[in-house]
Amino acid sequence: MTREGSGTPAISCRNISVSFGEVKALSEVAIDFPKGKIHAVVGQNGAGKTTLARVFAGLARPDSGSLAVNGKDLGFGDVTSARAAGIELVHQSFALPPSFTVAEAIEFASGGGIGFYRRKNLLGRCGKHLDALGIDLEPYRRIRDLPIEQQQAVEIARALASRAGILILDEPTAVLPPPGIESLFERVRKLKDNGVTIILILHKTREIWAIADTITVLSNGRLVAGPLHREQTDPGRIGRMIVSADIGNADLGGHAVPEERTGGTKPESEPPAATGRDMALELSGIVTADTTDHACLRRISLSVRPGEIVGVAGVEGNGQVTLVRAIAGLAEVSEGEIEILGKPATNAGLARRRSLGLRIIPFDRNGEGLSLTSELWQNWAAGELAALPLLSLINPANIRARCRSSMSNWSVRYSSATQTADSLSGGNAQKLILSRELDDAAGMIVAAQPTRGLDIGATAFVWSTLRRARARGCGILLISSDLDELFEISDRVLVMLSGRIVGELEPPYDHVAAGRAMIGAAA
Repeated sequence: MTREGSGTPAISCRNISVSFGEVKALSEVAIDFPKGKIHAVVGQNGAGKTTLARVFAGLARPDSGSLAVNGKDLGFGDVTSARAAGIELVHQSFALPPSFTVAEAIEFASGGGIGFYRRKNLLGRCGKHLDALGIDLEPYRRIRDLPIEQQQAVEIARALASRAGILILDEPTAVLPPPGIESLFERVRKLKDNGVTIILILHKTREIWAIADTITVLSNGRLVAGPLHREQTDPGRIGRMIVSADIGNADLGGHAVPEERTGGTKPESEPPAATGRDMALELSGIVTADTTDHACLRRISLSVRPGEIVGVAGVEGNGQVTLVRAIAGLAEVSEGEIEILGKPATNAGLARRRSLGLRIIPFDRNGEGLSLTSELWQNWAAGELAALPLLSLINPANIRARCRSSMSNWSVRYSSATQTADSLSGGNAQKLILSRELDDAAGMIVAAQPTRGLDIGATAFVWSTLRRARARGCGILLISSDLDELFEISDRVLVMLSGRIVGELEPPYDHVAAGRAMIGAAA
């Protein structure tokens, strides 16, 4: 890649406005992104970050405004023209065909199309793209067989195969464990050195300061500041810009913008003693059958006391998804017993488990957490509606009113409780699930990546809500790929590897010990 004149921005937009019905996603946004730099775009969920990226990539057509790439005007709503101008977007949800090999996916998705190829040539071209990014990966492997960080690396290789000069990554760290994040940042820095302009949509201040040259803040579809050079500002100032009136300190349960820590401290409050009380959750020797999708469980035994937050750490793909599904009754248990708040639940359905007080925040919010074609109030009420006896009378107006109140408490951005769930941004969809599951009737909460895709303010709100649930005696099993999150609010942390519990950590936590246990290298 060659650098063009430094005085011409890589991307320049003026007065960009985008509306979705009554919701104003962007309002008169004007930004210049200089060439050859790493730009972080930050803001709360619904601030307009992804919409702006989609405008740049030709996937969204604004109501008004103009866009120029390397000084040349670019029309709106045309993906082909955007790619021809050198813009590539890697989405939050990866889109490569799972049945394709790495080589086939890169060739097809980068514009090679369908045709006849000599296998040797195809593998050779793919190998060059992978080598350029320092990706050690066999081109003949299937996309579905790759861990999440390698799928992301293939997405980036696919984007650059078309010789992209401007690469946009939408929340690229949301699905990565800590080692994967650092590998991603190394690749991003290498791309910058080769003259590529990178725009990263990020949430965590620690990551912003680790990688970005400039920072741009959006709020409620408007430009708040930026691009600010990192040396011109500080994390506290950026945090105050991000956390606007949408989620004030009162909504954060007494916590202002959360400081991102390195872990190792004792949680704020001790869990209540469980003497004489049933466990909130108890798994005894749980075994699940092998599946092609997720790692099976191999004699998992664990317990969660009332008023205790137990974290689960591990590299993704080591049985965490199956663990959540088994507790929810969605994965068949071939051996072992499950008890929820002292009641047998091994063979119970999800409705029965909810009636016992179990609440689930699933890994897959679109596939398991929501019905995308159903209305917001129907999604919000799904749990209680499923538990009603047949021929029960329901009051939709009452449910919609309670849904609106709950979503307001969680600052979900929406226009009507009757709109479908597929109209929400990823972060707002997650907050809808949280507003449904973190209710006062919960006695045992299984939270799988509850803050994935959430902004700083919403993350603090989730943490404070979990702490309040613990304080009133609720048991919580927190599964997260973010060690800092686990260390911040967990009373103890279990480590999963290959479908087994291989370690238990207590404060003061040690990142090195946790990392070694996660890869099976514990002393």
